[in-house]
Amino acid sequence: MPKTILITGANGGLGSVTVKTFLEKGHKVIAVDESGTHLGFAAGHKNFEHKTVDATNEAAVSTFVEEIIELYDTIDGALLLVGGFAMGDIKAADGEALRKMYSLNFETAYFFARPLFQHMLEQGKGRLVFMGARTALHPEQGKGALAYALTKSLLFRLAELLNATAKGKNVVASVVAPSTIDTPLNRKDMPNADFSAWVDPADIATLLEFICSDESKALREPIYKIYNNA
Repeated sequence: MPKTILITGANGGLGSVTVKTFLEKGHKVIAVDESGTHLGFAAGHKNFEHKTVDATNEAAVSTFVEEIIELYDTIDGALLLVGGFAMGDIKAADGEALRKMYSLNFETAYFFARPLFQHMLEQGKGRLVFMGARTALHPEQGKGALAYALTKSLLFRLAELLNATAKGKNVVASVVAPSTIDTPLNRKDMPNADFSAWVDPADIATLLEFICSDESKALREPIYKIYNNA
């Protein structure tokens, strides 16, 4: 059954592929990002809307969510894909670096999740999906990107708390934890890596569509580790 899905970070390497996948599956997509430069393929599509909002501004996000709920009545799923990466061990991860990662990786998700989760509880159904990271689950891998791994780890705990709140209801918060995603930006930053071992964004998009579909209705408190061979 087609759903109404909100996707933040929709113009990114993963976001644009996800938008395309959901449109191909017949869903209504509300694509949220400050730019739509990579979303030209969706221009004019009857099930596509591009919205601009500063995901780091809680007041702006709150107002935006109120508006889209009033406009669309039901938001079935929200894929909160905004985030940022930075290398740096404990020596490099000073307060400024930590605050930047906290804003990009946690607050942008929390600001959307807070009103959307309440909306989903009221309507009795819904799926929230956070984009975690393998480095947040494995300290040995995350120690060299400490601020990134630490702030991503908060999303796992947030999902646990939301699922505890929604227990007994058809509202679920999930976390997808990929290894390195095969995006143009990652290829540019790591030109000597084995790209074949990375995770194809299309595979993540397919997983995200499954999470929001009726086929996943019995799942609760899920964490999806999608690593390929990286």
